Amino acid sequence: MAGQDIAFAAVCYASLPGWDTDDHLAAFRAFLKSADAIARASASSGKTCVAGAPLIAAAQRARQDASNIATPAAAKAFFEANFTPHRIVHDRTPGLLTGYYEPVLPGSRGRGGTYQIPVYRRPPDLVNLVAEAERGALAGGLTHARKTADGTEPYATRAEIEAGLLAGQCLELVWLSDPVDTFFMHIQGSGRIRLPDDTTIRITYDGKNGHPYTSVGRVLIDAGHFTADDMTLGALKGWLSADAARGSGMMQENRSFVFFRELAHEDDGPLGALEIPLSPGRSLAVDTAFHALGTPVFVTAPDLAPWAADESFSRLMIAQDVGSAIRGPERGDIYYGSGDEAGRLAGTTKHAGQFVVLMASAGGPL
Repeated sequence: MAGQDIAFAAVCYASLPGWDTDDHLAAFRAFLKSADAIARASASSGKTCVAGAPLIAAAQRARQDASNIATPAAAKAFFEANFTPHRIVHDRTPGLLTGYYEPVLPGSRGRGGTYQIPVYRRPPDLVNLVAEAERGALAGGLTHARKTADGTEPYATRAEIEAGLLAGQCLELVWLSDPVDTFFMHIQGSGRIRLPDDTTIRITYDGKNGHPYTSVGRVLIDAGHFTADDMTLGALKGWLSADAARGSGMMQENRSFVFFRELAHEDDGPLGALEIPLSPGRSLAVDTAFHALGTPVFVTAPDLAPWAADESFSRLMIAQDVGSAIRGPERGDIYYGSGDEAGRLAGTTKHAGQFVVLMASAGGPL
């Protein structure tokens, strides 16, 4: 899976700062959510993003032992018996952690009043050129395309779709009121929509137009509008919202456009890659060129303290998602959960971090 310039060096658990004090039961519960998904995906695919036999076996043991693992100590013992920690040795870009979340937005099933911005279902002529679980690792090229009578062609860009290319095809799923909030929901890949009758629904990623993702934040930094230190989610939203025409043009610099579907059961989501339900603070988006989905990863970031000022980030997470901007062996995106507070945490997370990958022991517990 990893390139020749990447190596994994075994270390002992005792050398991991924060390992003993982590809540391993929370990590185990997140890992358990992956068990069925990675087995199904691996059975039907030989792709490198899918778990190998040792990880599948460890997931199966987690399912078998789940009823007996009810305390952090028992969960810690499970991981230590079934996995060996490995540091990543490489000369690539140093580790970087960012965050993502599920926005909660007002919306309507029908167009009217302030609700004028459509969120589209997946069009019937959209086809995958790569597996969804690999779209992050292969995001440099087209990942989806439009099926035609003669084969495939690039799908419409964000600018073309926002100009009305898909209008009138009964693809509108819901309608939102704020273009910037809609744009960021595309980036996050999921959303919880509060309807006028005060009920809520969850919508989740269901494909994209296939064009490479462009970070408009990076475009603004490169143009001198922000420094890298000043760029946060809040700052970016403020800049895009301050001038509607200017903001629209900048958002269209990102040619990528996401399609959504409604989840049948609100409690099912939000979902990560391989349809894995995400766990706040425990699910991690990774680059599947280096890490199989379902892999436990112990993440440390001494300067990141999202929940308490005196508590640096040091916890066991599970690789359960991908992202077009998540590229590299120690590049991770932390899922923070739903709502404004999760968005605040996600928007201020841009910290150096280090991965220690837990590799499943081929023979299981000794």
